[in-house]
Amino acid sequence: MHGFHLLVPLSLLLVAWAMPTGALADGGNYVFQGGTPFEQQQVRDALDASSFNWSLVGEQITIDIDPSVGQDESIPGEIFLDPALLDSGALSWGVVQTEYANQVDFFLLPEQDHALFNSALGGTVWCYGDEPGLQLSQYGCERFAATLAWAYWQSPGNCIQPAQVGADAAGMTPAEFRALLASQLGDVTSPTSTAMPAAITPVASVTHRCNPVSRPAVGRTFASARQTVAAG
Repeated sequence: MHGFHLLVPLSLLLVAWAMPTGALADGGNYVFQGGTPFEQQQVRDALDASSFNWSLVGEQITIDIDPSVGQDESIPGEIFLDPALLDSGALSWGVVQTEYANQVDFFLLPEQDHALFNSALGGTVWCYGDEPGLQLSQYGCERFAATLAWAYWQSPGNCIQPAQVGADAAGMTPAEFRALLASQLGDVTSPTSTAMPAAITPVASVTHRCNPVSRPAVGRTFASARQTVAAG
């Protein structure tokens, strides 16, 4: 009998360990490729800190944590994150949220809404496939992702705030953006979110969206990504 009672909890632990990451109701549906336990936990913490319901994106997202990436970027169904950024802890959270916000654009935002959001956010064109070669802040898709990250996690610790990334997240106030997004997608808020760190510590050596030197290179795959979605 004692052996039986010991085996039951162990089996439950094994089942829980085998469950795919992101099984919570509002924390997103994703799996990891690579990354240390600490780095993977930063992704979970980042998504949990936001009041956006990431699980509205029904598709399972693969999150690649790979030192060869060298920068953050997204294509439909896949997010690439530099482990060096995740190693910086809470500094990475706003970047993680921004990349997942690109998946919101890919899978939830109807194409006919792009003009609406592009105009409201002050973009020149919607995304890279529309007119390659512009600055990152001129693309509505980048402004959309950055503004979503800021609107649903207004923490001093969010490096995606307008004070850090300028125009990318400054096209609309958080309240205006949340109202517009709700008018198109309905209620997108999460029933739970966690406490917010009070400050960030810049890491100049890491390539990420909050580093102005590196930002022009971010999103280089978006042109092909948008075509992939359209073809699908």
